[in-house]
Amino acid sequence: MLIYTEQELKQYVQLNNEAIAIVEAGFTKLAEDEAVMPPIMRVDLHDQNGEVDVKTAYVKGEGMFAIKVSSGFFNNYKLGLPSGNGLMLLISTQTGIPKAMLLDNGYLTEVRTAAAGAIAANYLSRENIETVGVIGAGSQARYQARALKLVRNFKRILVYSRSEDRSRKYAEDMSAELGVEVQVAESAEVLVRNSDTVITTTPTKEPVIKAEWLHPGLHITAMGSDAEHKQELEAEVLVRADKLICDTKAQCARLGELHHALNKGVLTNESPIIELGQLTSGKLSGRINDEEITVCDLTGTGVQDTVIALFAYSEMEKREIGLRVENKKLVLKN
Repeated sequence: MLIYTEQELKQYVQLNNEAIAIVEAGFTKLAEDEAVMPPIMRVDLHDQNGEVDVKTAYVKGEGMFAIKVSSGFFNNYKLGLPSGNGLMLLISTQTGIPKAMLLDNGYLTEVRTAAAGAIAANYLSRENIETVGVIGAGSQARYQARALKLVRNFKRILVYSRSEDRSRKYAEDMSAELGVEVQVAESAEVLVRNSDTVITTTPTKEPVIKAEWLHPGLHITAMGSDAEHKQELEAEVLVRADKLICDTKAQCARLGELHHALNKGVLTNESPIIELGQLTSGKLSGRINDEEITVCDLTGTGVQDTVIALFAYSEMEKREIGLRVENKKLVLKN
């Protein structure tokens, strides 16, 4: 088995156009029935404000597939720690033997999640945008802004979070990194009403965006609701959208924003809902005019984990990086 560390992975696997293209191809595989993806297994630790997810998918024809264990502990910021962590295990599709352990501490999840946000925006956001609204000021809020900058040339970011200190720090850091103006919004409403594209990145259990704030041409990517008890968008937001997109309909119906709209009865299983892979595969069109309101519900898929893990493995292999651990059988003689 080969073992790769976070430091090694960060050196050779970055959030860039290549990573976005790899994740996009994964969504296409899913839409074309070229991937096998079981439901997510999750353990909730409500008393610790934490959760651990297990995600996986087999992409047909690949020599390995990934099993990812990913944690989110949302009080970690009080300890000066990131909320996300985890690791990935690559297993041979021929023998079932584990081949590599990617000790990424959640880094590859950050990359593939941000890549999905960029893909959604590339198909659904207006081509020419000036202001991006980001709700949340944590690690993924930063990755989402970086990813969006790869597909859209915006001039300003508005940021809003529960912590004004974290919002100010985000504004300072991202302005310097991206070379754009970043302002702290006084409320989520002000942010939404004054943004062309909005990204939500929080683990909130109460909606932070109301339907009455939506306006023509707005695109929203909501990626924080990946469990039944989380909700970033008022259910009516999904109804107001001219196009509603899910990374996978079945998963979003169980865990995402769609889950709440279905439970409330404002949408049904017969409502027109598009999967992201239907856009990436060219089966359906994304935004068709500048007046449409579009919403993308991202819950994070196992196919994203497998394709990013396979990409990371190939980058490590070509450079002959990693710790090799031999696991030989012990034979006992009589």
